[in-house]
Amino acid sequence: MLKIDTHAHYLPRDWPDLARKYGENRFPVIHHTEDGRHRIYKDGRFFREIWSKTWDPQERIDDYARFGVQVQVLSTVPVMFCYWARPHHALELHQALNDHMAQTCRDYPRHYAGIGTVPLQSPRLATQELERCMDQLGLQGVQIGSHVVRADGGNWNLDAPELFDFFQAAAELGAAILVHPWDMMGTDTMPKYWLPWLVGMPAEQSRAACALIFGGVLERLPKLKICLAHGGGAFPYTIGRIEHGFNMRPDLVATDNPRNPREYLGQLFFDSWVADQAALRYLLDTCGVDRVMLGTDYPFPLGEQAPGAGIDRLQLDEAGQARLFHGTALEWLGLPRSRFA
Repeated sequence: MLKIDTHAHYLPRDWPDLARKYGENRFPVIHHTEDGRHRIYKDGRFFREIWSKTWDPQERIDDYARFGVQVQVLSTVPVMFCYWARPHHALELHQALNDHMAQTCRDYPRHYAGIGTVPLQSPRLATQELERCMDQLGLQGVQIGSHVVRADGGNWNLDAPELFDFFQAAAELGAAILVHPWDMMGTDTMPKYWLPWLVGMPAEQSRAACALIFGGVLERLPKLKICLAHGGGAFPYTIGRIEHGFNMRPDLVATDNPRNPREYLGQLFFDSWVADQAALRYLLDTCGVDRVMLGTDYPFPLGEQAPGAGIDRLQLDEAGQARLFHGTALEWLGLPRSRFA
């Protein structure tokens, strides 16, 4: 059974030190210590530790082989989005990441596909880099954040009119778009207990989905291939409440799009990492087997530690397993199965 992990984070061992170059310590930097530790710093403070499997292609292949997973769809770590930065500064970082990712995909074509990253704070530059990713680098699309916080302090949700041309270009190119939560809501007001990751992260995905639906982006661009990471966050599990609000208060909810939000579940993709077997079954029942695909959030502790185990426990028939393990992913990526033969 071909198995494709659509949500696998990847970084180079080293990347440009833009914090030093531009005197801006909000840029993430990597420090390798003499005792073999690899730590990312941001804002002058420790952000997170990473390991060699974050960047070593063969180590990742060997690690996945233990679980019978052959292919990873690489995406960067959201801290690298840097939407707050000056657009050309962020683009410099993003191009370095995209070039490195594309080289890995060329070196190991049977094991890797890739989705790049773009400076979404400048839709013009983001579109240009999306085109470069697709046309020159051979990547399958890009990963974007759940919203955009710009250098001028402004905040765009994904329904912002300024972003529409980018989404239109993605639809025309057939690009796979992975929406990943970042800069989680509640970070300032609920910092204890890791609540930004446990509560804010799922809410970010619901914010993104509702913006795309209620803002009419999916209505105007039915061919746009959006995947919501982390099983869509809170969105699929609160669709009843969202739909009820749409029905009861259309004056507040249906201001830009008169269609029922539930109708768009068949237009979105979702990865399978929801950390709960009952939740995964609900996701399949609500959104459809043909809209869900294996995703793990590898290699981080909050991700699925045994890639594909949740799908295995569903005990689906062979056709259902094939759909979740590779069929939906190939459709989202726009790739033939022979690409990984």
